[in-house]
Amino acid sequence: MRYKIAFKNSVSRDLKKTSRVNAGRLFINIERELPEKADTFPSLSGKFSGLRILRMDDFKVIYTIIEDTARIVRISPRQKLYK
Repeated sequence: MRYKIAFKNSVSRDLKKTSRVNAGRLFINIERELPEKADTFPSLSGKFSGLRILRMDDFKVIYTIIEDTARIVRISPRQKLYK
């Protein structure tokens, strides 16, 4: 199944904290990975159940799947995500 990609408004705030090079690289990787394989990445558990995580270099992309859309909720450096 091919998924559409949607971004929550908070993602733009997350990306303002990174360099343009990293933001561009993240968008390219998201567009390449998520549409075809969004349902294959691991699910989170506990209070974050229902969310999935995609690891890209030093960043993690947190998203959820709603019908035919992968909605990206957060993009954060790995070491700062769970703080």
